[in-house]
Amino acid sequence: MNQPATPAPRAALRTTPSGISAPPHMRGRSPIEAGSIVLSVLIPVYNERATIEAIIAQVHAVPVRKEIICVDDCSSDGTADVLRAMKASGVIDKLIFHEVNRGKGAAIRTALRASTGNVVIVQDADLEYDPADWPTLLEPIVDGRADAVFGSRFLGGPHRVLYFWNSVGNSVLTTFSNMLTNLNLTDMETCYKAVRGDIARSLHLTSDRFGFEPEITARLARADLRIFEVPISYSGRTYAEGKKIGWKDGVAAIWHIIKFNLLG
Repeated sequence: MNQPATPAPRAALRTTPSGISAPPHMRGRSPIEAGSIVLSVLIPVYNERATIEAIIAQVHAVPVRKEIICVDDCSSDGTADVLRAMKASGVIDKLIFHEVNRGKGAAIRTALRASTGNVVIVQDADLEYDPADWPTLLEPIVDGRADAVFGSRFLGGPHRVLYFWNSVGNSVLTTFSNMLTNLNLTDMETCYKAVRGDIARSLHLTSDRFGFEPEITARLARADLRIFEVPISYSGRTYAEGKKIGWKDGVAAIWHIIKFNLLG
């Protein structure tokens, strides 16, 4: 006598960032097993004595295996001494010093060369970006659906209300970049770009200052990689609180977009 077929077990529901239960995503062609993730956290640091300990604590609070790589870009406010103490206590895995100030992009390149993780992410030291958003950023990579994930400040996440013209400038730069890369990003200038480690270390990156963002976007686009974009929170600083990027960097970004998309 034939026995009735046993129904296949249902896949466990996943919890979305909004807290709603949903079926699991179909896994992509290059998933990373959750237990094998090593996240290389690249932290460029310049005169962040007031915030560096807090951001390192937030980084440690995220439950993922990680290596924390800090590059001090010749700070002059005592940040280096704080970093040395944290390295001695074991809360920083790798600490590298630039003998002269070379810029954010140069510090990221130095950290990237020292990285070994199968996923890398840049973390600013100024508390504007929250490491609690990492699970959302990592999900498309872990599932095998993306090679790189951009965290957008303009897709509905909570954010501090600040400068209108800064947001206009960001929109202009993102639109101009999209025209040349043929991507449809909403936030090209975001700090939060998670990339598969082997891919990130294979990119030919050259920018020293804030040209890093348009350059890595152009390099990823030209390599025809799978790019996702997810919403993140953002707590921007005022210039009185230490914000460093200004209108001159915005003008320079236009040149960087042209350079890395049209000139190689």
